[in-house]
Amino acid sequence: MYDFKPAEDAPKAETYRELAASARALVEGEADPVANMANIAALIWQFVPRLNWAGFYRTAPGELVLGPFIGKPACIRIPLGQGVCGTAAQSGQTQLVEDVHAFPGHIACDAESASELVVPVRHDGMVVAVIDLDSPETNRFDAEDAAGIEALARAVAAHIAGG
Repeated sequence: MYDFKPAEDAPKAETYRELAASARALVEGEADPVANMANIAALIWQFVPRLNWAGFYRTAPGELVLGPFIGKPACIRIPLGQGVCGTAAQSGQTQLVEDVHAFPGHIACDAESASELVVPVRHDGMVVAVIDLDSPETNRFDAEDAAGIEALARAVAAHIAGG
């Protein structure tokens, strides 16, 4: 049985450290990338408040393909370089978007999403996936959220890259 719980009222940085540690514990010894992404998406949902979507898009030739997530049904395929996720995957750079309606070319999978944080997951120098977080609140994410999810991505990259 897994019983991972964020500490109530903990500083954000501590919550993200605990999220990464919990994710490492879940994926240790598990080779299946889909199972690992599913558990990590569930952990993100448990640890990060005020989200309406949390999950993965996996890289494929020229596009991203929907991976495990929690939230409303989502876009299945996103061309590289398009939308927030495609931009993050193509550029290899975290995308922190305070207001998705102001992001040129935003792809609206859920009309309730107002802000978004997308972090590339790199393994062996390649972007193998992106972690995508959406919130119904504008300005939901900040640099501390970005740093926390980037640390999570580094912690689990080898376990979701497949093999």
